[in-house]
Amino acid sequence: MTQLCVACGTQYPSDTLPRACAICEDERQYVPIGGQKWISITELREKHQNEFFEEGERLWGIHTKPQFAIGQRALLLQTDDGGVLWDCVSLIDNATVEQINRLGGLKAIAVSHPHYYTSMVEWSRLFGGIPIYLHEDDRNWVQFEDPAIKFWGGESHVIAEGLTLIRLGAHFRGFQALHWAYDDGVLMTGDMPQVCPDRRYVSFMYSYPNFVPVDGLTVRGIVRTLEQHKYAKHYGAWPKFQVLGDPKQALRRSAERYLRAIGDPRPLDP
Repeated sequence: MTQLCVACGTQYPSDTLPRACAICEDERQYVPIGGQKWISITELREKHQNEFFEEGERLWGIHTKPQFAIGQRALLLQTDDGGVLWDCVSLIDNATVEQINRLGGLKAIAVSHPHYYTSMVEWSRLFGGIPIYLHEDDRNWVQFEDPAIKFWGGESHVIAEGLTLIRLGAHFRGFQALHWAYDDGVLMTGDMPQVCPDRRYVSFMYSYPNFVPVDGLTVRGIVRTLEQHKYAKHYGAWPKFQVLGDPKQALRRSAERYLRAIGDPRPLDP
């Protein structure tokens, strides 16, 4: 048996359940005023369901209704060799498995950072123990260990043809984005940089709920890293949060705005 943190959705083994969730006690997240609460996956299945919707070509969003924990959605990429899940949600049930199988199945999982690890191990097991790709710099944040978790090191890692994980850091040391070399290129970044509600800008934060920014050097590094990759679409962490217009122009425009706001008006590298 396992338990999920109600605040962030992270899965823990029931026999080693801590006093409080380590993810929520970290300064980037928070323990709700009402205190630590837990729920089993069985209970979650009784109260919630996942909805599927098209985010883009060969790209499906998976979002839990009513909203649970942080509220992010996962993305299912339909590649020529099978499906890949980007980021994760806590709820996994028979209906979800059946729908994914109708869409081509699932061969791998990759998660941007610990806030979205949720029940990734449960997902892996229900699809036959498929690999979960995480950056080794975030190894200590894994609360439910499993042989399916594959840690990688360095600055980039190819997990399948046309699919490359990119270490960006900043939000977490091992924070990773996913680049899909499909069509003119698709970038999926979860929280770093995060697509803003107006969808014309992105932003860069160490903690979103606690309003802690990252420094200018970090932002400049992220821009340099992402500009090396070709992409015409950029997806954030929430349903339908896709950058409008040219996402590379939006990245530079957003970085310049952010740097001005923190008192670092020097121009970005050309």
